[in-house]
Amino acid sequence: MNAPTELGLLKQHLIDPEICIRCNTCEATCPVGAITHDSRNYVVDASKCNMCMDCIPPCPTGSIDNWRMVPAVAAYTVEAQLGWDELPAELTPEQLAEAGIPADAVLPDTLVAEATAASAAQHTTVGAEAFNAGQYGASIAPWSAAHPYANLYGPKAAEKTATATVTGNVRVTEVGKEYDTHHIVLDFGTMPFPVLEGQSIGVIPPGTDDAGRAHFARQYSVASPRNGERPGYNNVSLTIKRVLEDHQGRPVRGVASNYMCDLKVGDTVQVIGPFGTSFLMPNHPKSHIVMICTGTGSAPMRAMTEWRRRLRQSGKFEGGKLLLFFGARTKEELPYFGPLQNLPKDFIDTNFAFSRTPGQPKRYVQDLMRERAADLVPLLADPNAFFYVCGLKAMEEGVVLALKEVAEQAGLDWAEVGASLKQQGRLHLETY
Repeated sequence: MNAPTELGLLKQHLIDPEICIRCNTCEATCPVGAITHDSRNYVVDASKCNMCMDCIPPCPTGSIDNWRMVPAVAAYTVEAQLGWDELPAELTPEQLAEAGIPADAVLPDTLVAEATAASAAQHTTVGAEAFNAGQYGASIAPWSAAHPYANLYGPKAAEKTATATVTGNVRVTEVGKEYDTHHIVLDFGTMPFPVLEGQSIGVIPPGTDDAGRAHFARQYSVASPRNGERPGYNNVSLTIKRVLEDHQGRPVRGVASNYMCDLKVGDTVQVIGPFGTSFLMPNHPKSHIVMICTGTGSAPMRAMTEWRRRLRQSGKFEGGKLLLFFGARTKEELPYFGPLQNLPKDFIDTNFAFSRTPGQPKRYVQDLMRERAADLVPLLADPNAFFYVCGLKAMEEGVVLALKEVAEQAGLDWAEVGASLKQQGRLHLETY
């Protein structure tokens, strides 16, 4: 429970629906299942939240870091939160008094500390029962990462949205296949919109939902490097799959993905962001980057790879190894398959895993990682090597377990390795 006290007060954890970009990071991170969502809002169940704070650092927008003092018997329910378009105002002393809370009542810091310590102990117990891949994900950027700008545009920023013009929209998976993925270029003209590799933006589809409310923003990782899809231009690119079914295979037409995939050159788009301050690439010479992704999770990996490629062309930067593990159902459904094949082998080591190739056994990225264990072991032990995982949530556990297995088979202490990956900002998990 959220810091219950003898005073009948509750410091309730809430998510700001105006700022939230529905990236699912909080729900995926929460170790006790306190966070849930519907088609519109992400909310926190006060009866389950134990104040472990695991969801706070990974949130790219800060929407997760909100609290309200309420009478414990009148905590905001999940159902109430799902209907919010904005956070409720803080209760006044008079309103608290009406609920039987003394006007001078405060929540002592010691009680907060005790509640947090108790929940941390509970979290440790839970973690011992099941493998929690998310606990190894870093919430800090690599020490040499460039400084990111975040939340420049959005509901509570000085500028509500940025307007971008579509300057390119091409399909990057084979035409005729159901896996329809597009590479979309957005130009911001003279409007400042600085982004780094690994950051994301929010796109606001026009129109309203079935309840007549404006659509909320959808998050997309940037697929272009820091100096633009076209060097020297104020533009970004995105990798977007047209959503035609949900995770259970039921027909559904994704509002934002179909809107974006159908855009024509010259159309304008409302954008918020940028978001993200930790999933950033290292900038120091000879640093190594291991990229593990599936589908459109390739977007930040493309951005990092392209920035390293441009640095290599300049002759002014000595980069370390680039190692890519990329999974898809078939090669026809793998975004950028052709361009990736053309990159020099001495620049990037590419490894493809296909799970639905006719007549072939299913192979996943974690299978390739085990096969390349001899190459991964020294990188796990190298403080200059950084690991990035992006794609569907289902891949996260398999990938981290593969890293654990590779480390242990080489005689490394995974508890020590896993802790260092997190503490040094070397393992980044962005799954959805």
